Amino acid sequence: MADPRHIDQFDKRIIAALSENGRLTVTELAKRVGLTKTPCQLRLKRLQEEGYILGFRAILNPRKLGQDHVAFVEVKLESTTEAALTRFNRAVNAIPEIEQCHMIAGAFDYLLKVRTKDIHAYRAILGEQISALPHVANTSTHVSMESVKDTAF
Repeated sequence: MADPRHIDQFDKRIIAALSENGRLTVTELAKRVGLTKTPCQLRLKRLQEEGYILGFRAILNPRKLGQDHVAFVEVKLESTTEAALTRFNRAVNAIPEIEQCHMIAGAFDYLLKVRTKDIHAYRAILGEQISALPHVANTSTHVSMESVKDTAF
């Protein structure tokens, strides 16, 4: 990936504009950042090729979709060998309710963000799938009462 110091002000403006609205047309994006269409399009393509822009997606409303229950799960593994971590990492990706999985340096090994319709659905996912993941020794759940800030990066 290119050195971040090689991103100039136009690149930063493109990234900022797209982070606010990923559906901007190239013409509108060019107007917002102060470029003509062709140079803007070339920069956009370069930013994608160099991995600064990973993709575009819709931001969904979990409440409307009946998925507004969020729990954070601390996971402690019984083994942290490279093979155990690899098995856990692969298996966690097969559970769609796990929205995020972060390896943590601290008192536990992983922090999961789990989204379900309610506490009963969460309990089933925890008992049947998360606890059954490879090398899980124990878990601890923290239920979100309210999302105060949630920005997609």
